[in-house]
Amino acid sequence: MDLLNTLVDKGLRRETPTREEALAVLETSDDDLLDLVAAAGKVRRHWFGRRVKLNYLVNLKSGLCPEDCSYCSQRLGSKADILKYTWLKPDEASRAAAAGLAGGAKRVCLVASGRGPTDRDVDRVSDTIKAIKDQNEGVEVCACLGLLSDGQAERLHAAGADAYNHNLNTSEDTYADITTTHTYADRVDTVEKAHAAGLSACSGLIAGMGESDRDLVDVAFSLRELDPDSVPVNFLIPFEGTPLAKEWNLTPQRCLRILAMVRFVCPDVEVRIAGGREVHLRTMQPLALHLANSIFLGDYLTSEGQAGKADLEMIADAGFEVEGADEVTLPAHRSGGGCGSHESDGCGSHAEAGCGSAHGAGGCGSHEGAGVCGAAPAPAAPADEPRTDLVAVRRRGAGTDLAPNA
Repeated sequence: MDLLNTLVDKGLRRETPTREEALAVLETSDDDLLDLVAAAGKVRRHWFGRRVKLNYLVNLKSGLCPEDCSYCSQRLGSKADILKYTWLKPDEASRAAAAGLAGGAKRVCLVASGRGPTDRDVDRVSDTIKAIKDQNEGVEVCACLGLLSDGQAERLHAAGADAYNHNLNTSEDTYADITTTHTYADRVDTVEKAHAAGLSACSGLIAGMGESDRDLVDVAFSLRELDPDSVPVNFLIPFEGTPLAKEWNLTPQRCLRILAMVRFVCPDVEVRIAGGREVHLRTMQPLALHLANSIFLGDYLTSEGQAGKADLEMIADAGFEVEGADEVTLPAHRSGGGCGSHESDGCGSHAEAGCGSAHGAGGCGSHEGAGVCGAAPAPAAPADEPRTDLVAVRRRGAGTDLAPNA
């Protein structure tokens, strides 16, 4: 296909595709799906080889969020039966992080529900960062605490944070349909604060909330303009007890098209498959590794994920390798400054999913994995019905006395 040849050529040169080309990716037929994956895979391998970066989530404070993000199980008014607890102590968080690091993760993502941190909260998280880094040499730490006030990003950076996550989630035009307690501009402002403080910016999206193809392209281009180093792509988990509980709009094929589109729009950034991959990609997860170079290991914030051992086996069976702690994730032209090249031809000039994973709400923008699955095997639903049997609330790990799934 001429389209795919053009997109590969542009991706290898870090050139932005047109919006029409990005839309065309989302409109490709199932007959052309493997060709699309192969084309985007060339771009992924050019910039990242066959390495897969592993990230591990620690939910520092779960539930009882005052924000009304429709996708989030921790939102105001949520009736989802999730774990609810206040701040983990630094030693508790460090123990939780150790499980993921032992499983091969090189980045720990510290997430807390809420609109944004108080100065006391920043102190708490700073102590937690120090505890984790004192016990684990070389570990990367990403904070995801919601909307930041002036000076807070600088304090987190001084405390040793390497990155900050705050997802845009959806297009600016549809943002008010998803959340009313803060604005799209608030989220952009926080990503820019992280950039300015010298933190590596992490910002992504959530697909499957009823958005149009044009909305997906719009948020991808907004992310490119904001130039984050990592872009988490979440797939909505329609939690019972949330406003979007009935939104089952994704198929494995559509998820692959979305990941391919993001890879072409942001060719040289860390594209992370975040919340929802087990529920919506299912047995197609290995194909998605040809598009993304990063995943979360084990469970998510409020939902179960695929077992860590199964993640590692999947990576090996698909012919990929886990990125080592001593390897630099980003290409040389992006890795020098810690938060991207910020060049006009990089993955954006400076104009945007959670620690990227957790369905944005979290800390007003964390809540990455918006709940992912991993429940015990159950009879498969008919092909035309949603796999609600795959959605399971997290009952282990942080905030419990049970061992995490890492």
